[in-house]
Amino acid sequence: MFAIARGCAALYELIIVGAGPCGIAAALEARRQGLNYLVLEQGSVCMSLTKYPIYMTFASSPEKLELGGHPFPTGGEKPTRLEAIRYFRRVAEVEQINVRQDEKVVRVEPLGGGGYLVHTRRRNGSEERYEAQNIALAIGYFDKPNMLNIPGEANPERCTHFYTEPSPYYGMEVAVVGGRNSAVEAALQLYRAGCKVSLIYRRGELPPSIKPWVRPDIENRLKTGEIKGYLDTQIVSINPQTVTLERAGQTFDIPNDYVFALTGYSPDQSVLRKLGVIIDAETGRPQYSEATMETNVPGLFLVGVIAAGYDANKIFIENGRFHGKAVVNAIVSRRAAV
Repeated sequence: MFAIARGCAALYELIIVGAGPCGIAAALEARRQGLNYLVLEQGSVCMSLTKYPIYMTFASSPEKLELGGHPFPTGGEKPTRLEAIRYFRRVAEVEQINVRQDEKVVRVEPLGGGGYLVHTRRRNGSEERYEAQNIALAIGYFDKPNMLNIPGEANPERCTHFYTEPSPYYGMEVAVVGGRNSAVEAALQLYRAGCKVSLIYRRGELPPSIKPWVRPDIENRLKTGEIKGYLDTQIVSINPQTVTLERAGQTFDIPNDYVFALTGYSPDQSVLRKLGVIIDAETGRPQYSEATMETNVPGLFLVGVIAAGYDANKIFIENGRFHGKAVVNAIVSRRAAV
């Protein structure tokens, strides 16, 4: 299994917050370059991937997802969600990544003489503190869905912002809100599992970013009416047995048993803001050096999609996996210069 860190007697050269694929890649680089490091993960290693749809297939080929030179075996041309979870966790095990799972970072404080004090809390309520010269945030997006801010959205019996599998909704009238890949693929899976599916999207046409092998499928289903398409339409409320939609200033109701609000996610930038990272008001992009991934706050680095701001489509595992090397190279070069 993983190398499990205990206690906080040591001053770590680097603490990595988040054990998703990009966080693991950063840890691999830290280990190989001899840094005294620790990974803190609020759930389990690669927990973010467990929130992906069960039958999801990655758009990337396996070699573009590989970490640390470990080959990514897959049964098809593109890896599945399950294959990715198994692969990244196996890499972490083989490399004996120094990680503490089920440990949420609740506060980060700058220390007067440089470095940071990291406060954590486990599910059982116990708390820990760690000191680090540098911190790399690899915290991803999935904890903060984009809210519709409409009546009924907060009722878990009627609405969710996460989609995993279609089978529990067999025969139901379901509405999928959104038009990007996650929403479109969910709509197709729900349709094929025997659901009566409506796809609600606020724009007049689906975006060009839809996977090329998915676009003909969804367009044909919409054309035939097998999936009811409500484009250029807003959802304005989730009612006990219907949802209310608005198009061209007119409102109307359609039957509904459950809503999947798959409208994307936003970065949790609270830690960045509290520590003084400059964030562009329009793009949400934190200020950082692309050469080192260091923010305007010394010793605070970004890894993975947290660096993308509001446009999560700019950074994937494909390119985010290289951020850790830039971070570690910067830290090692400073250590060598002392």
